[in-house]
Amino acid sequence: MTVSELFDMEQYALPKEQKNSYLVDILNNLHHFHYAHCDDYRRLTVKLFGDVTDIHSLEELPFIPVSLFKTRVLKSIADDKVYKIITSSGTTGSVPSRIYLDTQTAQLQTAALARIMTHVLGNQRLPMIIVDSKSVLKERNSFSARGAGILGLSVFGRDHLYLLDENYLPKPGELKQFLEKYHNQKILVFGFTSMVWQYLYQISFPFPVDLGNAVLIHSGGWKKMLDQAIDNETYRKKMSEKFHLKRMYNFYGMVEQVGSVYIENSNGYLHCPNFSEIIIRNPVDFSVQPAGKEGLIQVISALPLSYPGHSILTEDIGVWMGEDDLNSGWYGKYFKILGRASKADLRGCSDVYAH
Repeated sequence: MTVSELFDMEQYALPKEQKNSYLVDILNNLHHFHYAHCDDYRRLTVKLFGDVTDIHSLEELPFIPVSLFKTRVLKSIADDKVYKIITSSGTTGSVPSRIYLDTQTAQLQTAALARIMTHVLGNQRLPMIIVDSKSVLKERNSFSARGAGILGLSVFGRDHLYLLDENYLPKPGELKQFLEKYHNQKILVFGFTSMVWQYLYQISFPFPVDLGNAVLIHSGGWKKMLDQAIDNETYRKKMSEKFHLKRMYNFYGMVEQVGSVYIENSNGYLHCPNFSEIIIRNPVDFSVQPAGKEGLIQVISALPLSYPGHSILTEDIGVWMGEDDLNSGWYGKYFKILGRASKADLRGCSDVYAH
């Protein structure tokens, strides 16, 4: 089984046993490749998991802590094969993650995102509002996570309107013209969650903004929202009330696994696509947690070829709710995010590596 063959299958249509069989095959190959070509990956996995040869289930797959992408150069390709470097946005003063892509990995990630987004948007490119400034795209060979997200999602739109100017001030006149031009037509709105809130919801435009025909795709920035006591349910309610929005899709993703995004299903849970999976692990001993039991989220992806990002233990706390049992017909595991782990929860594999 190859990733390309997974792409050719209908998204969210693989039952558990079939999907796991395909992924185990692909992830075995990825583990061996990165083990042979990335010294840091080999040293860490041997230290933590022993000299793993073949895995027989996804739960056996070695993982590395996401924080290592901030402190180590983790790549499995030669320097002259690096096509693009993507950096995480991070908070002020924090060290960003650096992700090294070759052309093949970049193409896979673009194709994966397309398979997910067209499943909810359809195959037609839509007139698009981007709640950001175009200035974030200035450096084309070293994108921030925001820039990578905008570039990745912009291919699903046309006649793009960047809502903010270079000084991050809204452009109400251009927004009014855009909405008049595409009155009664389906449009796409994309932005990072907190920016959509700050620069769209909280702005008092001098005219009514009706987004009843829009699809809103948003992600990230939830810490800022939760600091304001705005959770996903409240966010959806407020956006619907002000803009008449009916179709909103939050998604969970990270720069360390660009392309492997987990988009909301119709039940409001994040859903694993064909080529990705999550495992919830106990923060104390890293054992696998059952459904309904919270823990650290391990994200697994069949996409990363140029760097060992195929199995990552994140710093996010989540809980998986079920698998293959939704009335929407979507197969796969679905879950929700509860928040970020405390520093105490993050002891373990990072500390082992440091020593």
